[in-house]
Amino acid sequence: MEHSAYSVTRRSFGGILTGLAMAASTSAVEADETTITVHKDPNCGCCTGWVQHLRGAGFKVRVEETSDLEPIRVRLGVPPELAACHTAEVYGYIVEGHVPAAAVRRLLSGRTNVRGLAVPGMPVGSPGMEGDRPQPYTVISFGADGPKPFMRFLGKEAIG
Repeated sequence: MEHSAYSVTRRSFGGILTGLAMAASTSAVEADETTITVHKDPNCGCCTGWVQHLRGAGFKVRVEETSDLEPIRVRLGVPPELAACHTAEVYGYIVEGHVPAAAVRRLLSGRTNVRGLAVPGMPVGSPGMEGDRPQPYTVISFGADGPKPFMRFLGKEAIG
């Protein structure tokens, strides 16, 4: 029987299948780790809009509805001055308020040494708060070093 450089034996085929299975399970783990869990009030339309923004940006989102977010914020260590209308968890980070997907991606790609990101209040034009003319706002990082500017936005677009 003639073997070419591209012939597949039963043993090599099994190795290929094992490799594919391992790659698939690794991808499933990575996807699960980047699932964003959003804690939000079931009656909040702007929170639902933010969830849709994240899904539209390709994130997998799991929603946990509750009418009392304060115990969640306390458990996660969200500074009271940065509290907004919903709280999320992703890959060990906290995301508070109407943080654009671009800022979440930057946070995750840089493995930044912060506890999380926040957009205090509800800036007009931020994801989930679309409407009138967007206003500029700052995404704040917070952690052991205190709150610091992370990125600036006008609506969903990063600026300066």
